[in-house]
Amino acid sequence: MNLSNLKPATGATRNEKRIGRGTGSGRGGTSTRGHKGAKSRSGYSKKSGFEGGQMPLQRRVPKFGFNNINRVEYKGINLDILQTLAEKNSSTTMDATYFISHGLVSKNAKIKVLGRGEITQALEVHAHAFSKSAIEAIEKVGGKAVTL
Repeated sequence: MNLSNLKPATGATRNEKRIGRGTGSGRGGTSTRGHKGAKSRSGYSKKSGFEGGQMPLQRRVPKFGFNNINRVEYKGINLDILQTLAEKNSSTTMDATYFISHGLVSKNAKIKVLGRGEITQALEVHAHAFSKSAIEAIEKVGGKAVTL
């Protein structure tokens, strides 16, 4: 046995249906496409979302809502994260470059400090925004919340 005499097992393959090759073949005439209409013609392809002339779903269902171009998106950082960073690195001042270097925010992100968790050491935190509870917690232990 070699590559020149390999062939499929007997009965494993069939001849293709030769459609539209005369009436004697049994598949001539309309070539299994039925009578007339767009689907019988060559080049037919149904448009996606077409529902036979009925008003399609994407036009029946109304649009709603909008994107506010003035919305400011903040990246939230909670007090418990500040506390773990302070314990690991023993630094008292935390600003945008500090957060970027530790992988908490991307370069152009605006930072908001949120009040989840507790803080035990006095920290000077620079951010674009603070929640009321975060400001209270930072100032309670003698730290400073500086808004950029």
